[in-house]
Amino acid sequence: MYKLLVVDDEERIRSLIKKYAQFEGYEIVEAFDGLNAIELCKSEVLDLIIMDIMMPNLDGFSAVKEIRKYSSIPVIMLSARGEEYDRIHGFEVGVDDYVVKPFSPKELFMRVSAILKRVQSEQSKHKDVFEYKDLKVDFTARKVFLHDEEIDLSPKEYMLLFYLVRNAGIALTREQLIHDVWGYDFYGDDRTLDTHIKLLRKSLKDYNVLIVTLRGVGYRFEIEN
Repeated sequence: MYKLLVVDDEERIRSLIKKYAQFEGYEIVEAFDGLNAIELCKSEVLDLIIMDIMMPNLDGFSAVKEIRKYSSIPVIMLSARGEEYDRIHGFEVGVDDYVVKPFSPKELFMRVSAILKRVQSEQSKHKDVFEYKDLKVDFTARKVFLHDEEIDLSPKEYMLLFYLVRNAGIALTREQLIHDVWGYDFYGDDRTLDTHIKLLRKSLKDYNVLIVTLRGVGYRFEIEN
């Protein structure tokens, strides 16, 4: 079952989309503004986002721009306005499709279905997997295997490991890791990063040595030749 995130500050709109989505067999997660959407994208495994533009705290365009820093999840943008500028700006920040309010739920979910079919086809052609000896990181399925057994990681551990592996061999500063994995609105300190690195190393068992500590700098994912 596909899981969709519906982001709109109007409860009426969210309820309408949710009702139709459930009828079509989708699972729904709801967010009331852009900031809420960003947090849910980090903690939930989602297949597509339906995002309003005009919302309090953080608008849809800004939210998509932030989400695109760590995720390529498809986004359909909703707007009460139909100006060409909005459409162009939406595509520039990474929106996949655009629907103007008031909209037909049937048309909206025809677009949802078309995008999901396209993504599924692309993923089957280009499965994104990293393998090193008995360690396997499947980015597409969001799964990690050790010695052919799947290991269970927290959402943040997945994000941290994926980021390290994608940047293998590169010295990553603590500030860079915190900004790119936790996001611009993170207000914690370095100890949060260190704690998650410690937990991730524990989960990786004998492969924990691949995460190298760079004293005074940060960390590097290093593959032995």
